[in-house]
Amino acid sequence: MTGRLAEVKGRIGSVRKLGAVIGAMRGIASARVQDATQHVAAIRAYAETIGDAIAEALVLLPSAASAGAHVQASQRHAVILMAAEQGFAGTYNEQVFDAAASLLNAPHILFLVGDRGVLIAGERHHPPHWSDAMIAHPAQAGPLVSRLADALLGMLASAEITHVTVVHAIPVGTGSIEIVTRRLLPFDYARFPPPAVQVSPRITLPADRLLARLVEEYIVAELLEAVMLAFVAENVARMRAMISAQDNVSETLDALVGTARRLRQEEITEEIVELAAGHPRD
Repeated sequence: MTGRLAEVKGRIGSVRKLGAVIGAMRGIASARVQDATQHVAAIRAYAETIGDAIAEALVLLPSAASAGAHVQASQRHAVILMAAEQGFAGTYNEQVFDAAASLLNAPHILFLVGDRGVLIAGERHHPPHWSDAMIAHPAQAGPLVSRLADALLGMLASAEITHVTVVHAIPVGTGSIEIVTRRLLPFDYARFPPPAVQVSPRITLPADRLLARLVEEYIVAELLEAVMLAFVAENVARMRAMISAQDNVSETLDALVGTARRLRQEEITEEIVELAAGHPRD
């Protein structure tokens, strides 16, 4: 009996340590969500500023506004998937790949962010043309997007790709996520209505070059937002997984504590019986 009780007490100690680790992981994920969410607001404000500039530049090139209105199907389609970098995020990566299934089952060139996604891409026979690690904190978003944009722009310049779509998760409500699909190219100029007062801006670049640079900058802002939202969603998924794990740890701990009490009571009862019978235990 004593050996069995010692074993149960040992398991109780191990489960409590595991619970502490899970609690720490949940706390880290929560802090990352709060930090990254603030960056999302700043990125959106920046994108809005660039969008206003695009709307004003379109006054100089009204023909560009209809450039992306009629999009033909293309075999040169780049698909960007934002997956997780670390584990303990439930079915997060599977949800991203499932949402992109129709794109991945058609001719495509895969750009993949997140090492966990690389594993699933291999399992599903979708080898990435380009891959990189997902960010571990918001300060890494800029360098990641710079590398991704360089890879994309190089292939766009050589006409290796003509369409670009990004698939990523976003946080929704309290503790939930959903997967969204956004077309980056061909660029949709219809999103930028003309300014209320149409005054031709003073510029130092040819109008077409100015607009092209603004579009590139806007796409970079969209990629930054996608990376940051995916990072938030990954950590929301991890928080949810850790909450579930904490519930399981609590149930296991309660069961072990109950077992330890029962074994201790049985041990005390045996001692009393032996003492009453005049056979004290050694």
